Amino acid sequence: MIEYKKFILKNGLTLLAHRDRSSTLAAVNVLYKVGARSENPHKTGFAHLFEHLMFSGSKNVKSFDDELQVAGGESNAFTCSDYTNYYITLPKENIETALWIESDRMLYPNITQHNIDTQRSVVIEEFNQRYLNRPYGDVWLLLRPLAYKVHPYRWATIGKNIEHIKNATLDNAKCFFDLHYSPCNAVISIVSDMEYGKIYKLVEKWFGEIPARPASNCKFPQEPQQMEPRSLTVERKVPLTCIYKAYKMCRRENPDYYVCDLLTDIFAGGKSSRLYVNLVKNTNLFARANAFISGDIDEGLLTVSANLLPNVDVKKAEAAIESEIEKMRTEKVSEYELEKVKNKAEASHVYSETDILNKAMMLGYYEMLGNIDLINEELDYYRAITADDIMKVSKSVFADEKCSTLYYKSVN
Repeated sequence: MIEYKKFILKNGLTLLAHRDRSSTLAAVNVLYKVGARSENPHKTGFAHLFEHLMFSGSKNVKSFDDELQVAGGESNAFTCSDYTNYYITLPKENIETALWIESDRMLYPNITQHNIDTQRSVVIEEFNQRYLNRPYGDVWLLLRPLAYKVHPYRWATIGKNIEHIKNATLDNAKCFFDLHYSPCNAVISIVSDMEYGKIYKLVEKWFGEIPARPASNCKFPQEPQQMEPRSLTVERKVPLTCIYKAYKMCRRENPDYYVCDLLTDIFAGGKSSRLYVNLVKNTNLFARANAFISGDIDEGLLTVSANLLPNVDVKKAEAAIESEIEKMRTEKVSEYELEKVKNKAEASHVYSETDILNKAMMLGYYEMLGNIDLINEELDYYRAITADDIMKVSKSVFADEKCSTLYYKSVN
């Protein structure tokens, strides 16, 4: 059970505080409700570029790393389709260093032409290394636009086209900041052994004078229902041919999300899972197999993937994958299988509550979802899932017309 207090500052900033008496550290997490889905389709990759820009110093803090090193802290950030997250951990006695840094870059980030040019080069190099020059690196650059035709999930966080970043201007960056990096579009969550009133006063001291600005109020086009299967075949110089079968699944707030999560654990949760035992271990078709969900706020993807052994016929391999999928649709999972993945989900949940940074991140995340109480209620959703639920959701999700298949073929 994670107890917390919620405050709303006059400028719209949301503060969530949790007192953890077991740690001498403090975790300060700032979540901005802006991700790749918030971007203009003709200017993609800006959320990720901005994550880099926000580490370029600010008006009163020339080097975040230097200040945090002196304070005994460390920081990092990440961007996804739905939001951007910045986090700092440091001794609780130095928490004001973190608040100083985060408030100053919320108000006065160094958005200059020099910094844009520098971070643009970094992002372009990242695009080349991670997506173009890495085996299987472009899978999601191919699979996303295959599965989505309207929703902004159709591009990855790196962007739809790297030319968008190459052509980014100073005015583009300033407009993006003004639109999305306002106090009312942010959630700050703090976990430390400090009284709630003291945390509030410190946040009010450092963030309270930041001017309020209107929320971005992005409206995302909803993806039409997929009415027929889609497929794409590409050839790449990679070690093994792969098959990716991506199925549309529910939104993050839907209770069926938890069923899909357990379903993929039954499929691919370790060496006793169905895909490992039935496809990898007991056949001569696959080197590995996996299943996972995207976890997106809007309608996401449940993906089943497999790497074929050399010289295996793709049709034969796909038939074996579909056989396992059909079993999930038509046969109830055993109580043993279900209990095993439930125990795993519970253990993961309990473990996540032992780390102050995890708790700070979770508080911000669930607040962004619009139901912070899920932080203490989600485990009940997992516990309540039955074998009938697994089969019912499998029948709905694993429909041929909802599937987008990428055949990623190995060539010499």
